[in-house]
Amino acid sequence: GTVPAYDGPTWHISTTGSDSNDGSEESPFATIQHGIEASNDGDTVLVQPGTYNGTVNFGGKNIVVQSLLGADTTIIDVNQDGQAVNIDSGEDSTAVLNGFTITGGLIDHGGGIRINQSSPYLTNLIITGNHASDGGGIWIDGDNSRPIITNSLIVNNTASGFGSAIWVGGGNMSLINCTITNNADTDGNDAAVYCYQYTGTIKNSIIWGNQTSELETYANNPNIIYCAVEGGWEGVGNIDADPLFADTTNGDYTLQWDSPC
Repeated sequence: GTVPAYDGPTWHISTTGSDSNDGSEESPFATIQHGIEASNDGDTVLVQPGTYNGTVNFGGKNIVVQSLLGADTTIIDVNQDGQAVNIDSGEDSTAVLNGFTITGGLIDHGGGIRINQSSPYLTNLIITGNHASDGGGIWIDGDNSRPIITNSLIVNNTASGFGSAIWVGGGNMSLINCTITNNADTDGNDAAVYCYQYTGTIKNSIIWGNQTSELETYANNPNIIYCAVEGGWEGVGNIDADPLFADTTNGDYTLQWDSPC
């Protein structure tokens, strides 16, 4: 009899693959987007090390898009041509982006990642070298948005308007164990993290050393706790103390042994 066609649930992506392959481990696709399009809710798109071009759009699918070896070696680079990642079709917390460097985004809203009316889980990311009018690194809007962002570094992004690192216009974002540093407003002095109408929690995070102000809220105040915020911020466990990054000149934002964080 004939061998049935490969049907997941893990779709393999490699820079040496081809989108005319079947997506199996032996015959991987070449683009992350093709893996997403082949997948069904609950599937995993597993990405080998390398640099991948073109916007990644979850397209309403509640799937896991994950690198095999992490953000240092697995890069989504859109080369200043639009958004790097778009999650705006009602995805829930089982839509996961795990272990990528997100770079090269250039667009009005959300250079690195755009989230609207969606609640993905984003973890182990390096979001760097993106630009937008608002939300250079990440742009979040929509009353129904409940994204969770953990264990990520948001560094060296720019915006000409609000939120060089993150712009939140609505919903309820949770930001946990993240470092936000050296982001810059190219057209003024607006904050790296700009919360417009937003309730949510920022905790165990470092917001320090951005080239304009660190954090600005308008309308609603998020719950900011156990964070290091340059210039200080009211809230349980917050400190205004240099986190002592190991080697910012060479892009090492791990902490020295004697860090207060």
